[in-house]
Amino acid sequence: MAMEEGALSCLLRSRRALEQDIKASYLMDHMVSDGVLSGDEEERIKSKPTRRGQAVALLELLLAKDNRAYISFYNALVRESYGDLANLLHNSLPLVSPEAHRSFSDGGTPRVQSVLREGGVPQRPVVFVQRPKLEKQLRERLYHLCKEPGWVVLYGMAGAGKSVLAAEAVRDHALLEECFPGGVYWLSIGQLDRSDLLARIQALCFRLDQNQDLQGPSRTPSSLEEAKERLRSLMLRHYPRSLLILDDIWDSSALKAFDIHCRVLLTTRDRSIVDSVNGIRHEVALESGLDEDKALEILALYVNTQPQQLPEQARNIVQLCKGFPLVVSLVGALLREFPGRWSYYLQLLQRRQFRRIRKSSSYDYDALDQAMDASFQVLPAEHRRLYRHLTVLEKDVKVPAKVLSVLWDLEPEEVEDILQHFVNKSLLFRDCHHRPYLYYLHDLQLDFLAEQNRTQIEALHAMVVRQYQKHYSQQPPTSGDRESLYWFRFLTHHMAMANLTQELFSLMFSLDWVITKARVVGPAHLINDYVEHSAMLDKENSEVRGQFQEFLSLTGHQLEQKPFPDVVQLALAQPHCSEVYRQALLQAQDAASRGSLYFDWLNHNGVDSVFHLVVQPHLGSIYSACFSHDGSKIAACGASKMLRVFKSTSGERLLEIQAHDDEVLCCAFSPDDRLLATCSSDRKVKVWNAVRGTLLRTFEEEHQEQINHCVFTNTPRCLLLATCSDDSCVNTKLWNLNKPSSQNTIFGHLEPVNHCSFSPDDAYLATCSRDGTLKLFEVSSANEWKSFNVKALFPDSEEEAESEVLVKCSTWSLDGTRVICAARNAVFVFSVETAELLLEIRTSRLSTVQYCHACSTSNLLAIALSHYTVELWDLESNKKIADLSGHLSWVHGVQFSPDNSMLLSWSDDHTVRLWETKRVHMSSTVRLKRDSSVLFDGECIIVVAADNCNRLQLREGRTGEVMFQSEEQLSRIRCTCVNTEPCMAALGREDGTVQVLEVPSGASLASLQGHTRTVLHCCFSQDGQTLVTSSEDATLRVWRWRSGECKVLQGHREQVRRFMLLYNPEAQLLSWSYDGTLKLWEMESGAQLQDVEAHQGAILSCHVSPDGRLAATTSADCTAKLWSCESWQCVHLLQGHQHCVRCCQFSWDSQRLATGDDNGEIRLWNVRDGSLGKICAPEGKDAMDSMHGGWASDLHFSPDSALLVSAGGYIKGFHSSYLLNRVSTHSDDVIPMGHIF
Repeated sequence: MAMEEGALSCLLRSRRALEQDIKASYLMDHMVSDGVLSGDEEERIKSKPTRRGQAVALLELLLAKDNRAYISFYNALVRESYGDLANLLHNSLPLVSPEAHRSFSDGGTPRVQSVLREGGVPQRPVVFVQRPKLEKQLRERLYHLCKEPGWVVLYGMAGAGKSVLAAEAVRDHALLEECFPGGVYWLSIGQLDRSDLLARIQALCFRLDQNQDLQGPSRTPSSLEEAKERLRSLMLRHYPRSLLILDDIWDSSALKAFDIHCRVLLTTRDRSIVDSVNGIRHEVALESGLDEDKALEILALYVNTQPQQLPEQARNIVQLCKGFPLVVSLVGALLREFPGRWSYYLQLLQRRQFRRIRKSSSYDYDALDQAMDASFQVLPAEHRRLYRHLTVLEKDVKVPAKVLSVLWDLEPEEVEDILQHFVNKSLLFRDCHHRPYLYYLHDLQLDFLAEQNRTQIEALHAMVVRQYQKHYSQQPPTSGDRESLYWFRFLTHHMAMANLTQELFSLMFSLDWVITKARVVGPAHLINDYVEHSAMLDKENSEVRGQFQEFLSLTGHQLEQKPFPDVVQLALAQPHCSEVYRQALLQAQDAASRGSLYFDWLNHNGVDSVFHLVVQPHLGSIYSACFSHDGSKIAACGASKMLRVFKSTSGERLLEIQAHDDEVLCCAFSPDDRLLATCSSDRKVKVWNAVRGTLLRTFEEEHQEQINHCVFTNTPRCLLLATCSDDSCVNTKLWNLNKPSSQNTIFGHLEPVNHCSFSPDDAYLATCSRDGTLKLFEVSSANEWKSFNVKALFPDSEEEAESEVLVKCSTWSLDGTRVICAARNAVFVFSVETAELLLEIRTSRLSTVQYCHACSTSNLLAIALSHYTVELWDLESNKKIADLSGHLSWVHGVQFSPDNSMLLSWSDDHTVRLWETKRVHMSSTVRLKRDSSVLFDGECIIVVAADNCNRLQLREGRTGEVMFQSEEQLSRIRCTCVNTEPCMAALGREDGTVQVLEVPSGASLASLQGHTRTVLHCCFSQDGQTLVTSSEDATLRVWRWRSGECKVLQGHREQVRRFMLLYNPEAQLLSWSYDGTLKLWEMESGAQLQDVEAHQGAILSCHVSPDGRLAATTSADCTAKLWSCESWQCVHLLQGHQHCVRCCQFSWDSQRLATGDDNGEIRLWNVRDGSLGKICAPEGKDAMDSMHGGWASDLHFSPDSALLVSAGGYIKGFHSSYLLNRVSTHSDDVIPMGHIF
């Protein structure tokens, strides 16, 4: 069907004006959606090189189309704010069939426009965006009025867009034809007195009379009752299927005038107002804010640009007002006149200067504060007073009625009634998803209250504190319900805002408060308190504030475990000068007097913690963590399949997402911190909104194997995401987030790629592969630029040549001139320009480099290692400057913070740790290694161990005083022992050498050569004349060390980790090995007395009972065995451990055996019959607690056999029947000594 002649002539007349102004690409989107323009036609028009050329082509095509195309083009002009051009075409709009009308979603047809214009329905605002979800919801309610009269109530707070939404809902042809063929009549009510209301109804009746063209003039109603009756008559007799829209109803008396058994849509701030009238009602709650994209679209329309081109302040404005329509519109209208004032209007909102955000418009109020105040002023005086008290609430915080019951000193039921009144009037919001209900204010309502009551803020907060103290004078609420959570989270905030300094000091410098609050809400909020209120607390005592904050930062991850740990015991591990320790000591002494047990760390002095924060974000290994680019947040992911985001200052959890169906291997922030990418073993890449946690994109099917790493470009200018996987060939991809598939696939590696990283300027991508190479690719072309053969840098020994060289990771120097990678136990620094090897760092051969990261402001390089440590190296001097110990398992990665003040590390021990870079770098504390020996000689305790400078030290255990220190050794010290009479010490080294030193002179008494590999254990005989050693070379040696005479005990096939000296009564030697055998030797002759094939796996420990009758062995085969020392036959096989059984110990009465495994589980066995007596772990334990902080590495009973102490990442004490306590230790830094009380 051809276009009507009138419409065709109008197009020809207006053609020049249209060609000059329209942007065809904007209009064609709508016309394609309406089905009047095909995709091919759109592409043909877009192929024209200029905007005007596209406009000419579109109009040429339009002239050849039908009436539907004309109407679609007209509607597109309206939608894209070409109002003046749309007016040129309006009078020539063709008439089309009802079926054709229905094809236009906005109802912008002449019939609809005519009905709405006659009924006085407002036109769309100049700047308008649709809210399709709400429009659909409202239309569905209006369809309920099709068969019978009733009420549809659209309610929401002032400025939420109720009137615009009501007008838009009826702008629908199908709705009008099917439900309201009698028309739609709009009446704006507002806050009218009776005379004004009468005038409005009179005017409506006159209009309806005129439309009916009734014979003879009708008498004008003189009272509201008459007007109501006249309106009833008209609606029932002449307009039975019409819709009456009452906009902005404030009180029930006005609404009763329209209770005439007709169809009514009303908008109001007071939901309860409809309770005063009869009839069926349907409600629609209007959301208080637009989503971010819609709000940005409105601002873009006001300033005539695209949302993507808006400045950053636009997003800040939307986020600050949470998309509140009135604010967005007022600010947009102001910006249309003053487009350079983005920062200015943002500052006005931040400062709550609402009076200055004003603009003449069709809205009833010129400024935002007027709209807010109008709702407030209609409240009764008492309710206004109570509503002012809500000024003390925090944004985005929902409170139960019981909190306000304390604040207002009223019964909970009365409080709920008052709150319901506020909710009905849209002055308060209620979260109905919780029982009891939670209540909250919109940010703008809180800002309005704060501005109105700015001189009373301190007094209002003081009132909150006084009311709390009145209601909870005996003890704080510890029920764990919503009310108690509120008080624990915000009591300190109210004290600070009220400037109640003494109350704040006494509360926050109390260990009791720390214990109670940590138990109820966890440690993160506690740490936040000390950070947030540090300025106020420091006025009282900055040192004490620092002590409490450090205590919580270092032990907070333990305070989140279940069952809740003994905080007093944890606090006893603090320095003795700490206020935390002082309070804990008093509590421990009091509890000990009632039978409790505590450990007191005696030699803590001189131990300097370099942690800033320890967080346990996951119950499982952590494979990746990263800072946000502003440094305020940390994201972490791992074996738990979760992605979690938390504050870098306190560990407070901000976001928790069930991210993937399998382990999450990597996470990365976008450069603007708005997005988070994750990749997983499930072969998917996902992109998330980093604030809300909503899933934005999923890329799947292109990677066929697990995806190991993902990383964004360093700048948002041309945002790309790189991923790499275990695929054999198609293993590295670049993704544009606006496209459904990868933008580029990078070819070059034929083996899996483990890691990728962009150069600082995003020009190149470095990839690290299992094929032993590091490659650089051009990002723009995806072509290979350079390749570095890392495998060639390792010795070509037969053993190593056969094994692969897996290049783990890469990092760039700040200027992009150097690229750094890690493989095996080495780190290599290459010149990007020449591909020359500039530097090589070799770490311990017993460890592998898991990750490395270069500092952007200095020559520091952080290296994560498999032997639980992080090393800090100076690239300029090629020297290690710090060993960072504290993790209890493999460290998977490290990263410097954006300002390089912090170093982040993550590990298999389930923790993320933050280190202060400067504090670590400058620390000169001498730290003892774990290869140590302790001698208890009466009251004297002597500790002998190697320090981090590879020197042998003897220290007095109680005081930590250095008794002796050797010269630095040429080879790493791996074992030590000490003898008191004569006083001497022995050490075994990695190069196989054994040295005996005189104490305290340090003179070398003997240097014993013979072992060909690392010496693992050494021990003096009772008289000190004989020294026994064992080694990785599978031998033991018995030395007459003064003469150098040596007996070599051969027979083990693998390394001999440990042995025991037995006197029965002749001196004997019991050894065990990784070969699974247990051997008994005569020490004098070196003869082998017994050879027992004990286990199928390596033997990890052995102990002989004090009565000499039994020996116990534990193994990597997850079993323990009891052996008769007479026959060396197996007496009992002890099964039940699910992990390697690492240690064992008999009780002193020889009646029980304790075993500990690599999951930290301790089991007690009855020696007599081999039955299991007890699993020493609390019920309901979480994963971290069950792991003992790592392996259970040692066990010891007290002399009365009533107490068992185990060691691993923590020290724990057990009675035979229940768990007693746990002490946190720095396992690599110090050998802790303590006493029990």
